[in-house]
Amino acid sequence: MSDDELTHTGEEGEVQMVDVGDKPDSHRRAVARGTISLTESTVAAIEDNAVEKGDVLATARIGAIDAVKHTWETIPMCHQIPVTNVDVAFEVGEDELTLTVAVETTGKTGCEMEALQGVTTGLNVVWDMVKAAEKDADGEYPDTAIEGVEVIEKTKRRQ
Repeated sequence: MSDDELTHTGEEGEVQMVDVGDKPDSHRRAVARGTISLTESTVAAIEDNAVEKGDVLATARIGAIDAVKHTWETIPMCHQIPVTNVDVAFEVGEDELTLTVAVETTGKTGCEMEALQGVTTGLNVVWDMVKAAEKDADGEYPDTAIEGVEVIEKTKRRQ
């Protein structure tokens, strides 16, 4: 790709935000997902709402939604978009939690960055709330990993 084809670069090579002003409004939806691996005892404590810091899933849900709404403030080239819906869902496994965040908007640009931001922040909230329980006898975190964060759906429907 040559420099004149780069969408986030100005005439002199400077970084810039893409101009979406002439694009038509479309209904857009993006879904992202990610997983945090935890010990079985930590997952059981989350399910039983027995984590010392409080309700992990409720707090992670709020964190994910808040992150979606503020993505444009933390990702330099993201546009501020009118988020019309956020759906946060957890799948609880034996030794992991999977978080899926679906975001919808009607506008000129997509919302996959918002969905990704919701997933990563939501999983970070889970980690923040359970990290003390995840330490082994040596003070390490051998069973914990956040992984598989990806966009699994992206759609656009013209108005």
